[in-house]
Amino acid sequence: MRQFLLLATAASTLALGACATTQGEPGEPEYASSAEKNLALGDEALGNKNYLEAEKYFAHVKTKYPFQEASREAELRLADAQLAREKYAEARESYLAFIKLHPTHPKVDYAAFHAALTYARDIPSDFLLLPPSYEKDQGDVRGALRSMNDFIRQYPTSSWVEEARKVAADARTRVARYELYVGDFYLKRGKWQGAAARFERVVREYPGLGLDEEALFGLHAAYGQLGEMEKAQAALQKVLQLFPGTPAATRAERLLRGT
Repeated sequence: MRQFLLLATAASTLALGACATTQGEPGEPEYASSAEKNLALGDEALGNKNYLEAEKYFAHVKTKYPFQEASREAELRLADAQLAREKYAEARESYLAFIKLHPTHPKVDYAAFHAALTYARDIPSDFLLLPPSYEKDQGDVRGALRSMNDFIRQYPTSSWVEEARKVAADARTRVARYELYVGDFYLKRGKWQGAAARFERVVREYPGLGLDEEALFGLHAAYGQLGEMEKAQAALQKVLQLFPGTPAATRAERLLRGT
C-alpha cells in the first residue's frame, strides 16, 4: 500500500509538471497561431494600455517569426510600447537599433521621427509648485531641437516632417526662454558679461519668438554697465527698428536720450 501511494504521488507530480509546461509561465498571454494575429493582439493590448502584455506579444512575434515582415513590425511596436510606458531611453535605443538593422525599410522615417520624439517627451513640464520648465536643465530640450532638425534634414519628404517642425519650434522657444532666464539671472547678480552673452544669443539665434524686446533691453542694461555705450545704443536702435510706434519704442527713445 505504501509503495502504491508513492507511485501515485509521483504520477500526480509528473502530471502537474506536464500541465505547467503546456500552460507556459504564469502571466504569459495565450499566443495566436500566426504572426499577424499576435500583432493584432499586441496592438489591442497597447491600445488598452496593457503595455507589458503588449510587449510580450510583440517579443513573441519578433523571436518566433524572425524572417517575416511581421517581425520588423514587432520591433517597431516594441519601441512604441516603451515610448508609451515613458521608458524614453529604452525606446530611443530600440528605434535607433531598427534604423541600423533595417536602413532601407519603408518605415525607417517613422523610427527616426519617434527616436527624436523621445527627447521631446522627456522635456520637464510645468507642474504644480515646481519651478517653470525654463528654469530646469535643458538637455532634453536641446536634444529634441537637434534631433528634430536632423530628422527634417535627413527625411525632407517624410509625412512626419510637419509634426517634426512643430516639435522643433516648441523646443526652440523653450531653449530661447532658458537663455533669457539665465541672462536675467546674471543681470540681477551683476555678472554683466555673462548676461550680455545670453541676451546676444537670444537676439542672434532665436529671433521672432516674442522674446526680442526683453533680450534687447537686457542687452542695453548689460552693455551699459560694462561701459560699452555703442553696443548699448545699438540694442535700443534695434528695438526702434523692430517695434516702431509701440510702448517699447517709446521706452527705447527715452533711454537713448538719456545715454
